[in-house]
Amino acid sequence: MRGHIILSHGSDSGPDATKVSALAAVAEALGWSTQRLDYREADARGHAGSIDPRLATLAAAIAASPVPPVLVGSSMGAFVSGLASLDAPVAGLFLLALPTRIPGYPRAFAVRDGVPSFLVHGYADDVCPLDEAVTFASAHAMPALLVQDDHRLGATLPDIEAEFTRFLGSLA
Repeated sequence: MRGHIILSHGSDSGPDATKVSALAAVAEALGWSTQRLDYREADARGHAGSIDPRLATLAAAIAASPVPPVLVGSSMGAFVSGLASLDAPVAGLFLLALPTRIPGYPRAFAVRDGVPSFLVHGYADDVCPLDEAVTFASAHAMPALLVQDDHRLGATLPDIEAEFTRFLGSLA
């Protein structure tokens, strides 16, 4: 096993979502173990109300991981992955369609300094503003792949898989 990866889906999604499933398959083919968390029960509490329960679930998974894991998150999953990195050692962050703030939630997005991180965001994302995600990435010297795609990132999945492969290779 090269390492462990915990994947967090977005709101109104699930552990079998397209991006989470595709990235888990890439990681497993490269010899990483993966774990896909299920936040659907927490998500029933609404966007702001789901964050703390999501963080608790993710913290438990990190604590149970055999090694500091790589956290992969899409949208709300990216938001909680970053916040979780502040409280526990993680090997990396791969963030997709990142919201930098959640209306009604008191904390803004943040990541632990020094954690290898990468952002993927679509130019046509109508849910999470591109400029806010890019501003965050720039302020933290976080490499990014900007793609001609919407929030779901379905049209550019092969490009995202290739970048994820490169990112994991940089950690190995």
